[in-house]
Amino acid sequence: MAETMAKPSFQELIETVESLPIEDREMLVEIINKRIVEQRREELVADMETSLEAYRRGEVRTGTVDDLIKDLQEDLID
Repeated sequence: MAETMAKPSFQELIETVESLPIEDREMLVEIINKRIVEQRREELVADMETSLEAYRRGEVRTGTVDDLIKDLQEDLID
């Protein structure tokens, strides 16, 4: 039977990180930043794919900025 390990609190994580040598903390910051960038990149790609699919289904309108402003004004009136 597998034991469930309790997740440390945020404060415990901070204390653990602070107990590391500064070089290890710097490396940890670099690793975390790279992972955050990669996650954001993956989210952006997913959003772009969703938008592209909506465009292919004809659910996206095109036009100029003036067309957009006109549509927004019409929506406010309606």
